[in-house]
Amino acid sequence: NPYFPLKPGTTFIYEGTSDGEAQRDEVIVTSETKTILGVTCVVVRDRVSVKGEVVEDTLDWFAQDKDGNVWYFGEASADYEDGEVVSTEGSWEAGVDGAKPGIIMPAEPRAGDVYRQEYYAGEAEDMAEVLEVGGSIAVPYGSFDEILVTKEWSPLEPDVIEHKTYAPGVGLVAEVAAQGGDERLELIEREG
Repeated sequence: NPYFPLKPGTTFIYEGTSDGEAQRDEVIVTSETKTILGVTCVVVRDRVSVKGEVVEDTLDWFAQDKDGNVWYFGEASADYEDGEVVSTEGSWEAGVDGAKPGIIMPAEPRAGDVYRQEYYAGEAEDMAEVLEVGGSIAVPYGSFDEILVTKEWSPLEPDVIEHKTYAPGVGLVAEVAAQGGDERLELIEREG
C-alpha cells in the first residue's frame, strides 16, 4: 500500500510539539513478525520521547492483504515516567477478549470512506475517515503531492480529533490535533 509501506529496516523520525513540549517520535519497521489469528504481522516499534526521555514505547502489529488493505492487529503499549512503566492501557491483540483487527489504511482510499482501525471494547476503538485525496503538503522531510488526509477519533474520547497526512511511497508525513489537544508532528527524516 503506497500510503502505508511496511518495508523492514525503514525508520521514520517525527518532531513537533505536544501540549507545549517538544516531542520526538521514532518509528521503526522491524524485520520481526508476530502471528496473530493465523496471520503473519510485521512488528513496528514506535518510541515517543519528550526532552530526551522515553514517555511511550509501543509495538504495533500490521499485515497487508492481497487487495492492498493494511490491517491493524493490535499493540503492546507502555507509558513511562522517570524510566518506569506506569501504564499499559490501550494495549490489545486481535482474538484476545473479543478484540478484532481493523483497517489502518484502505487499499483504494476515497474521500468520505469511514472505517474502524481497531476494536477492543472499552480500550481501543479508533475510527478514521478519509477527508482528502490528491492535495499537497510540505514538511521538513520534503514536499509531496497526491497526499491522503484522514480524520481519526475514538468514541472513548469523543472530544479528541486528529488529522493525519500520508504521502504515496513514504507513509505518514504529518499529524495534527484538530480538536481536544495541542499536538503537531512532522516527518523530518526517513531512512531505509
